[in-house]
Amino acid sequence: MTRQLREVWFSGHVQGVGFRYTSCGLARRIGVDGYVRNLPDGRVHLVVEGEVDEIDSLLAAIQERLGPYIREQREDRRPATGQFRQFDIRF
Repeated sequence: MTRQLREVWFSGHVQGVGFRYTSCGLARRIGVDGYVRNLPDGRVHLVVEGEVDEIDSLLAAIQERLGPYIREQREDRRPATGQFRQFDIRF
């Protein structure tokens, strides 16, 4: 199993629609760590750390639930750091 840290930037109509709350709930159910936050430019920034298949499951669940609000999704992948202990919403 390979742990990974993935940063994802979502754009579209992703603020004010429960995006952070829904993402956080999904991440906690799947068991990954990290955070989600709104950015001043209207995007949502998700930082998630876990097994690759868990992260893929989270992103698929987000796409299933929130896909109509997402216009674009950009990702950056790198090795896990172990810096997170749970998944939170940051403000």
